[in-house]
Amino acid sequence: MTEEQKSGVSFNIREPVYIQVVRHFKEQIATGQIGAGDKIPSRRELASVMKINANTAQKAYKEMEEQGLIVTEGNSPSRITQDQQILNSIRAELIESAVDIFISSIQNIQIPVEELVEIIKTKYTSERKLSPEGGDTR
Repeated sequence: MTEEQKSGVSFNIREPVYIQVVRHFKEQIATGQIGAGDKIPSRRELASVMKINANTAQKAYKEMEEQGLIVTEGNSPSRITQDQQILNSIRAELIESAVDIFISSIQNIQIPVEELVEIIKTKYTSERKLSPEGGDTR
């Protein structure tokens, strides 16, 4: 994991930090920045790099272990799971969560679905053309 990957988290006050750390790892997996079987930093190292409490890092790792996202065997470093079913579900989970947030924020405007879909298509397409990579990020 690169320094940028380790420290690329801006925490918000709306939800517990450990949940945000778990989501950070899921985003790293969904975007291919870390993959199946990759080692992840120790809890202490993660706490230091992300500038979070060591107990918070421990809680995030415990949550990821319970979700099957990471595997820790004995004194070996924790690794991202190699269970493809879990890894495949991460992208769908992140998309669904983002859509839920979007819908709850836009619903009060009462825009017709067809108009909303057209706006999303236009905006999504134009944003992708402006991305520095210039390629399809799906």
